[in-house]
Amino acid sequence: MLDYRSVASLTLERASSAFLEHLEHERHVSRNTLAAYGRDLRQLSTFLTERRGSEVELCDVDKLSLRLWLGARSREVGPSTLARQLSAVRTAFDFFERRGLCKKNPARLLALPKLRRGLPKFLGVDPAQELMTTPESTDKQPKDVARDTLILELLYGSGLRVSELVGLDVADVVLDGRGPGDDTLRVSGKGNKQRIVPLGNKARVALDRYLELRRDFLAEGGSKAPRESVRSALLLNRFGGRLSVRSVQNIVKRYGALATGRADLHPHALRHTCATHMLEGGADLRAIQEFLGHSSLSTTQRYTHVSMEKLIGVYDSAHPLSKKR
Repeated sequence: MLDYRSVASLTLERASSAFLEHLEHERHVSRNTLAAYGRDLRQLSTFLTERRGSEVELCDVDKLSLRLWLGARSREVGPSTLARQLSAVRTAFDFFERRGLCKKNPARLLALPKLRRGLPKFLGVDPAQELMTTPESTDKQPKDVARDTLILELLYGSGLRVSELVGLDVADVVLDGRGPGDDTLRVSGKGNKQRIVPLGNKARVALDRYLELRRDFLAEGGSKAPRESVRSALLLNRFGGRLSVRSVQNIVKRYGALATGRADLHPHALRHTCATHMLEGGADLRAIQEFLGHSSLSTTQRYTHVSMEKLIGVYDSAHPLSKKR
């Protein structure tokens, strides 16, 4: 526990540790959020320490110091990342100020970088369908083919974030038993917010196949991972441990290159594709917001642009004023 009476000699590193403890034990933020705050504060501390040649006291961090740090970071990261990092530092110094660790927040008056909100990248219907069947055309082991097919189906069919996907446990799969279309997943999203999403028919087929091969793999002694990890994690790597985010990213890139010729396909593009195709199919924005777990409707509204081309096509074919005389 931090001794607030020693504020005069408090380093930025120690103050940051107190802030991270606050986030973990009082705010109960997700592991990903906690890790992001930790990285951002360590980068700031490292930059200022290297610049000054000694460990930085919290009271010595001023607006000029943060401007210099932002200038250095702007040469390494894009505007959106820079804005997130400044927001993290601003939140941390708000905490320091409230706890009396510093007199004022030097980050409060620093302007966030102006962001050009990029439009989501997505696949068309045909390329997306082609991608779903690509694992079957490879020479990988049946267990890996089944797992990879399930990964693609859940990213596209259920619109999961990659962190939500790898965090799934076997117990999060709720098979209703009443028939196709009644199965669901219990997903832990950003901020540990839970939601229920449907499991599509094709995803259910992929799941059944994978679970059968997963059981065979574990029964044959294929796992070297701790038993608790094996019992809980849905998606396993070749050692029997929980599949990592990086592994899923590599899997999607590999199949993306095979199916579409795109070597830069990212798991989040399949989530965007899911939302885009739902919107084009007539789904309500509010329903898509709940389905994806967006806290704000403005985030979901980014997908409305993708239907414009389709809308123009409908207009050209249906409206009297658009028809050539």
